[in-house]
This record gives sequence, C-alpha cells and structure tokens, in this order.
Amino acid sequence: MSDQQVGGYAGKILRVNLSDNSTAVETPDAPFLRKYLGGASLGTYFLWKELEPGVDALGPDNKLIFAAGPLTGIPLPGSGRNCIVAKSPLTGGIAKSEVGEFWGAEMKRAGYDAIIVEGKAEKPVYLCVNDGEVSIRDAGHLWGKNTKEAQQMVRAKLGDDKIRLALIGPAGENLVRYACVMNGLYDAAGRGGTGAVMGSKNLKAIAVRGHQSPAMVSSRPIPELRKWLKENWETLRGFWEYGTGIGMDGFEAVGNLPVRNFRDGLFPSVKKIDAPAVMNNIGIKMDACFACTVRCKKVVQVKKPYVVDPAYGGPEYETLASIGSNCGIDNLEAIAKGNELCNAYSLDTISIGEVIAFAMECFENGLLSTADTGGIELRFGSTEAMLKLIEMIARREGIGDLLAEGVARAAQRIGKGAEAYAIHVKGLEAGMHEPRVKLGLGLGFMVNPHGADHCCNLHDTMYTNVADWRGKEMAHLGMPGPFPADDIGPRKVALFRFVQSKLIVFDSLVVCQFLPYSYEQINGLLSAVTGWDTSVNELMRIAERTLTMARLFNLREGLTAADDKLPQRFFQPKTDGVLADKALDPEKMELARRYYYTLMGWDEETGVPRPEKVEELEIS
Repeated sequence: MSDQQVGGYAGKILRVNLSDNSTAVETPDAPFLRKYLGGASLGTYFLWKELEPGVDALGPDNKLIFAAGPLTGIPLPGSGRNCIVAKSPLTGGIAKSEVGEFWGAEMKRAGYDAIIVEGKAEKPVYLCVNDGEVSIRDAGHLWGKNTKEAQQMVRAKLGDDKIRLALIGPAGENLVRYACVMNGLYDAAGRGGTGAVMGSKNLKAIAVRGHQSPAMVSSRPIPELRKWLKENWETLRGFWEYGTGIGMDGFEAVGNLPVRNFRDGLFPSVKKIDAPAVMNNIGIKMDACFACTVRCKKVVQVKKPYVVDPAYGGPEYETLASIGSNCGIDNLEAIAKGNELCNAYSLDTISIGEVIAFAMECFENGLLSTADTGGIELRFGSTEAMLKLIEMIARREGIGDLLAEGVARAAQRIGKGAEAYAIHVKGLEAGMHEPRVKLGLGLGFMVNPHGADHCCNLHDTMYTNVADWRGKEMAHLGMPGPFPADDIGPRKVALFRFVQSKLIVFDSLVVCQFLPYSYEQINGLLSAVTGWDTSVNELMRIAERTLTMARLFNLREGLTAADDKLPQRFFQPKTDGVLADKALDPEKMELARRYYYTLMGWDEETGVPRPEKVEELEIS
C-alpha cells in the first residue's frame, strides 16, 4: 500500500462519458474519502454536487453512479455489496439502491471504488473493466436479450466465466420506470428505476474483472467478528436455512403482511407461499454473496406447470408478498415463475407487484375493463393475469405501457379516483410492510428521500425486545427500550432517526443490513481497515450529512414537505384481520414528521435544512 492510499480503498474513481466515448480517472484524497466514505454517501455527494437542476431522469444529463465502500470486498460476511445512485425516473428525486452478489468486490479488485456513467451512447454498448483497463464495446448483439443470455454472451466473448456483470434486461432497455440493475441473475438493485436510467444511456452492462484486493491497514477485527458471528449463529439461523420470508405466517397474524393491495388483512393460505414452503417444495439450495457464510439466497427449480430456471435464483420475502399475497395469489410455482421473469427482464419485484395489485383493484372496481386490458381479467388471485402483465409491462405492450410508468403516473392517467388504490410515496411503490402495524416504518415511508423504502427504515417490531442484540445496543447507547410497535411519540421518532442513520452508514461502507453488527463493531472494523481513528459520532454525522444532501437534492428537484405523505389507505382500517379496527392517526403522524424535521436540523414546517445545519455539516 502506497503512502497516499487509504486502507480499504482502491483509490480511484472511473468516469465514463458515453456521449463522446471518453474515460477519466480521479484519485480522491484521504480527507474526501473520510468525509463521504463510499456507497450511498459518495453517490449522494456526486449527484447533489454535479447534476444540473431539473434534468430529465431518462435523459443524457443524468448520472448513474456505482459505488463500493471501504468495507466492500474484505473477507467478512456482509461485505459483498455495492450501491447505485441516480436521479429517479419514478420520483424525480434521488434513487439509491444496494445490491449484493460479487460485482462490488470485483469492481474494487479491478481497481476502482466507483464508476460514474455520464451521457448517452449513440448505439447500445457495454463497458468492460479489467484490472484497471477500460473499454467501451458494441452491444448491438446483446440488445433485446434477457439477463441470462446477455451474461453468457459477454463471458463467451471475453473468454472468462468469472467476469461479473451489472446489467439490464429488456425492461431497462424499454425504460420501464421501475426497471432495476441486476448483479448477475438474481441480485437486484431493485428500487428507484436505476435500470431505466441505464437503459436510457444505451448501456447494457458493466463487466468487471480484477485480481488485486485493496490492502488493509489492519485485519485484526475480522477473525474476531467471524468468531462472534459463529457464537451468535442462532440470530442468523433462519436466514441460513430459509432466507427471508420465514416469518410470513407471523406477519399475517399480526397484520403486517400486505394482502390484496394493502386492503385486506387475512390470507389463510400464507403457509403455501412462505420460505419453508419454498425450500420444502421447490428449493434446491441456498446461495451466498461474496465472503458470506449466511447463504440467505434461495435457489429454486420448477418443471411444471411452469418451467423455472434455477439460474435466476428464487423469490425472497418482498417478492413472495408483492406478487403473492398482495395480488391475492397463493400459487408458489407461479410466484417463482414471476420472480424468474422479473430477474430476466430486470424488473423491481416490489414495484411490479404493487403495480399489478393496483391494476387488479382498479379492474375489480370498474376503473379498468377488458377493453383496456386486451381481454385479460385482472382479478385478485389470477396467476395468469399476473404473469401476463409482467411480460406486457417489460415490453410496454398494451396496458403494460401504461403500467410501466408506475402506480402514481398510471393512477393520474386513469383518473376516476384511481389514486385511492395507488400505494406509493413520492412515486415509489411501498415495500411489503404495514405502517398500521409498524408506525415508525410509516414515518420512514414518509420522510425517506427515496420514497416508501423499507430498507433504510425502522421495523418497529424488531425493537420491542430489550433482551436481544438490538435492545442491548440501544441501552448501551443511552436509549433503553422497550419501544412499543404502535407508538409514534418522540422516543420512537428518535429511535427511527438513529436506525435510519445506522443503515445509511451501512449503505455507505457498504455492508449488508442483515448482519447484526453493532455501531461499535462497524466503527472498530472501519478504523482498523483504513487506519483512521473514527468514532460512532463521526459515522452518525456522515449519515446526517448524507440525508441532508439528499433532502437538498430533492428540494432542488421540486419535492417538498407536501410529498412526505402516506397513501390515504393507511389511514383507514383493513377489511378484516387484526387491523380491521385500526388505522393510522393523521395528527400523530404529522407531529412525528415535524419532530423528525426538528431532530434533523430542518425547518419543522417546510423540511428545508436550516442554513446553520448545512454549514455545520460542511455541505456546499
């Protein structure tokens, strides 16, 4: 490691301008890296600093930023991730999405901490990065291919089956506003439409290959954390055995499972589609991201009545709920097929499920007819309708062209009260979790800069136990529990702010949110790897800066406090189940929103960051 290089970093940022086929390399200094770390924070900085106000999210002036962090690629579970940031074609604000697999670690091994893509190619291209060498190559033969076909063709052309690809399928090419970027074939940077941005640049894929891992100042905490994970394995056993979705029946029992577009509460056949059902009936193995022993990713195979290719992995919780219970569907094989189609076309499974559920409710209430749908009976529970719509949306055929715009735009065009069935915040379809159960999550849906994001959010039911690792961490940091899930008072708002900040730090380092590392463990690891003497307070300040930059970006793009609002459905009871007589209190949610603004140093009415806060955070 050279005297100038910081431990954990490759030390270079690659810029690629597709309009003129130029590339440039930047070498950020240590103070810059310490201020912005990587991942979410680094991407947010470049978007805020460099994007001209009002650019078209699907135009050549948008930027598409792929960023790793100082902990990406170290030999520790949870380190195999990268972040993608752009202006969102769904919300008009910032899009941020994290993704696993091996791509982020391989990008760093290839010599770069981040790749910033600018401009638009005249014709389809893909980017090849191999041990620091960069080339822009013709992708005419790849355009129109699904992700598996494209990956196979690139690897064959380059003669290396260990090349890692971040790529899009036809949905990204067709600018479906919630198209995603796939790392490989079953790891998706799902949220916000980054795949549409990639398609708008005529960029099919970024292929990376490298052989040099960034040096670390010290690796001392790594074996200690591995040992700690082994000693606390029961915390992760469910993920290891089944992946996400193991608690779906419990979710249904307490009202947290979205059913028929968040309208209903009861889904008696939930055990037909939960994670144990997946692994016991169609699962063939569990798979892992880079260096991870948790192996939480399901791989499935189906031979009838649908053929499902195991190369595309298998459905996780968000998918099981979104195109399952939220569409009234309990056919496991059909859900697995829907998941395969989404990964092949590069579609966000959360948004696609919410869009289809929205269309089904519109159809059942007479807002859409078979004349609109091309003869399809869009009724809850119809596997045929669900699978057909995925293909029509990816190809923008028939009603799929309208639904490819997302629920917010589709509802506006349909009119006739369709907005009542559009479950989104700022244009981003809601994650598969229930704010009427998790009130802090509801606040997060409101104020997160990316929209109704379930990731950088508080899942209230995880903080009701003072004895588990979360409760112990909060007590150690001076915020002892318990925190009732149905509370949204000042202590809960403060808890949400803490959890949101911690997860922003994870997304900047970049570390998987599923790993139960504490703030102090992560800080100790960062200090050892980089050689910096960081603190938990410093990391929290980085998160605060990142969130405030994102807020300033959104304000500049026209989003205001008026956009920090939940769909009206969450202020109404469900039709049945435990939430049949419960709904959010709009006054309490409004007070929580204002208090969050205050805690962030923003104006409590407008949510505009106060000048003194901007100065304190050194945002320029």
